[in-house]
Amino acid sequence: MTSDLLAPLDLAFWNIESAEHPMHLAALGVFTARSPTAAAHAADLLAARAAGVPGLRMRIRDLWQPATLRRTLAIGGATREPAPDFDPLDHVRLHAPVADFHAATGPLMQRPLERGRPPWEAHVLPGEDGVSFAVLFKFHHALADGLRALTLAAAIMDPLDLPAPRPRPAPPRGTPVPDVRDLPGLLRGRLQDVARALDITTSVARAGWTARPTPALTSRPTGTRRTAGVLIDLDEVHLVRKSAGGTVNDVLIALVAGALRRWLDERGDGVDGDAPRALIPVSRRRPRTAHPQGNRLSGYLVRLPVDDPDPLGRLRAVRTAMDRNKEAGPHRGAGAVALLADHVLPLGHRLSGPVVGQAARLLFDILVTSVPLPSPGLTLGGCPLAEVYPLAPLARGQALAVAVSTYRGRVHYGLVADAEAVPDLDVLAHALSAEVAALTEACGP
Repeated sequence: MTSDLLAPLDLAFWNIESAEHPMHLAALGVFTARSPTAAAHAADLLAARAAGVPGLRMRIRDLWQPATLRRTLAIGGATREPAPDFDPLDHVRLHAPVADFHAATGPLMQRPLERGRPPWEAHVLPGEDGVSFAVLFKFHHALADGLRALTLAAAIMDPLDLPAPRPRPAPPRGTPVPDVRDLPGLLRGRLQDVARALDITTSVARAGWTARPTPALTSRPTGTRRTAGVLIDLDEVHLVRKSAGGTVNDVLIALVAGALRRWLDERGDGVDGDAPRALIPVSRRRPRTAHPQGNRLSGYLVRLPVDDPDPLGRLRAVRTAMDRNKEAGPHRGAGAVALLADHVLPLGHRLSGPVVGQAARLLFDILVTSVPLPSPGLTLGGCPLAEVYPLAPLARGQALAVAVSTYRGRVHYGLVADAEAVPDLDVLAHALSAEVAALTEACGP
């Protein structure tokens, strides 16, 4: 396998990382154990299978000296290339039995991945109850986005009988010489790209100028992490959607808004006139198709109506905001800030990484992201996956991130927080469950 240059957004994720804000995404999977040795057997399986997955052998190497003229402009970038000394045992770790999987996950989430080797880890956590174990998969965002991480994790689980992805067309051989008749079209395309970048930049600046950060969602970097998980019956979400309208995603975002209102009220923070800005990432991939490894993300910026006391009113506000974003499309507005990465040279990413990391809190207060999961049940060593909680990285200066996945008829919310800024993350988790009951009750029988 040959090396390839990191895509601009991958490079941005690689460069904005710091010790206090590691840029890895993760998933905590809870399995039903079929024997006392199930966790140890799972760790052995993961290590053995990882050796045969090419994507897990890839390390990221900084590029300073161009090997060819073609890569001159890539100075300051990085490449993804096979690690010559790859050993899966360096990445798969079996821990001592634990009583609470989420309590054990927090400290593991706060540790950055080692940058000199393939940036991923799998931590196997046996349960003290002897009837369950968990696996925490960690992938650096420069190695994989949510969909790619799912593909890599699935490759070391028990085999699934899934449809084969449609292959991408083979790239043309050689470097095509532009036809002079194509130049007007190429020029128009370049001008449109520049105009789109200016439009996004203006929207980002406007969003920052009008920002009123929510104090409970901002924090100074401490490097500590705490996680929690919430399970919701998908049938309840569909009940709300059919009764009140909107999409499943609208309902899931509205539930976050309602939970934040309850949590802020419990903490004694005011909610009147407050509307935290949520960044909702939007994948620009097409599922079940072969794709390059690079991240392809845009996003929507949505104000969460925590000041509205009516659960249905909050859902209507979220639905209106999401409809407005969809009408504009994922290439416009402040939420599309990730697209600006395509217009920055690699050396620019290298130099501006720390500044960009600092600027995230000026644009949004909280990340609310959805991670796709396959509908068939997953197993590891014959042990069924019962629960799976996606976990997102925290941006600098932010205290909380929310990720959500749907699996086997249930919605799984994964909450990641700065442990010092949000010592009461369990209160927010309970508030999320209470909001489900309130919203379904508001929809009537």
